[in-house]
Amino acid sequence: MGLRTPEQYKASLRDGREVYYRGELVPDVTTHPVIGVAVEHACIDYRLAEDPRYRDLAVMTDPQTGELYSRYYHIPQNSEDLLQRSRLIATSTREGATLVVLIKEIGTDALFALHIVAEELAKRGKPEYRERVQKYYRMCRDRDYGVAVAQSDVKGDRSLGPQGQEHPDYYVRVVEERPDGIVVRGAKVHTSVSTNTDEVIVLPTRAMRAEDKPYAVAFALPIATKGLKLIASSYGGFKKDPFEFPISARHKMMETLTIFDDVFVPWERVFLCGETEAAGLLALTFVKFHRFTAVSYKLPLLELLAGAARAMAEYNGVENAAHIREKLTKLATYHATVQGLIIAAAQQHEILPPGVAVPNTLLTNVAKYQFAANYHTAVQMVQDVSGGLLVTGPSVEDWRSEAIGPYIRKYLGGKKGVPTEHRLRMLNLISDLTASDFGGYQEVLAVHAEGSLEAEKIQTYREYDFDAAAAYARELAGIK
Repeated sequence: MGLRTPEQYKASLRDGREVYYRGELVPDVTTHPVIGVAVEHACIDYRLAEDPRYRDLAVMTDPQTGELYSRYYHIPQNSEDLLQRSRLIATSTREGATLVVLIKEIGTDALFALHIVAEELAKRGKPEYRERVQKYYRMCRDRDYGVAVAQSDVKGDRSLGPQGQEHPDYYVRVVEERPDGIVVRGAKVHTSVSTNTDEVIVLPTRAMRAEDKPYAVAFALPIATKGLKLIASSYGGFKKDPFEFPISARHKMMETLTIFDDVFVPWERVFLCGETEAAGLLALTFVKFHRFTAVSYKLPLLELLAGAARAMAEYNGVENAAHIREKLTKLATYHATVQGLIIAAAQQHEILPPGVAVPNTLLTNVAKYQFAANYHTAVQMVQDVSGGLLVTGPSVEDWRSEAIGPYIRKYLGGKKGVPTEHRLRMLNLISDLTASDFGGYQEVLAVHAEGSLEAEKIQTYREYDFDAAAAYARELAGIK
């Protein structure tokens, strides 16, 4: 089928999927007042492929068939492939006003990981998984699907593994094996964009022990599969005006509690079933790609923080104050550091069978940690530069009022030559980004999305070559 148009993408979502929002079944996600905004936002991926400005970045050509396909589905083979993927992610996020699209990004992260793990399982005498992964990958690529990933189990008691929980469905598990497939039960949480994708890939969330065999499972399903239920949530369910909320009024990200209520999965869509030794490998390999994706889509956000702070400082007439320049320098350093780390991660990649380029794990985790650990401080600096009108400023109704609008124009101006409207629009942008429900959403994402701060620190500790560093220290100390 090749590349789809935005309208073809939206039509594919009218498939009878079982989605709930605020307790009610959603008959059509494309026309829903909240989820429909997320659908329109996701169309960015398809529009970029049609836009002459971005077509070379967004579209690839199959050298064997000559058919076009989304670059997201291009399996990276070298540093240039990884850098182009990162640029595409950043570009789509910029087009989405700093809100990432993700209907192909996360799914292809999972597909790359599945290729690597399936190759390892083939070496262990199970080639059927490699064949299934390749076939599924080609289907998604050739149909230009949006694909979500459900990885985070609800977990219950975090101090216990899957087998020790009060009830056994806190982790997704196989409850029946049949000649034609398996039946799964359980729930995943934090499943991004699943309300508006075609498919969902389910991955293990952790390493498994021998007794956890029913939980060592990976598979893929169409979203409209019987028994698959999506309970959707998002920041801000009320209608917003773009003047007052310039980002969150136009764009939306949906997350779901993804429930598998005795769902049947045919064997050709099963990629792991009971191979406990491969569960942890699959979970970590996915994360290697997914954190690279995460940092790539954060770069426009960091640029916006620095740019908005600079613009606001100019509008307030304080751009040359020493303490303001110091904050702006820190914001620029923050952006440049994270950007430099992700470029280096692409350049210092490793190649894993079957020839997949994997971003440098150490540098990717350091980049993700630097972003997450410094985000709230960056928000604080932008708010400090901007002033208290972020939360006490007038509403859009006040601005448009014939009775009081003139007073707002008179008294809320800034530096000479800067229209009051420009100053208020910049304040509203920063308020939406840092002090609204959307701003709170972004702050929680910084801490938890794509792995917690502790997860990134653990992986950094594991990846850093302390043995070589200690050997160098011993050499200089004269210790044999």
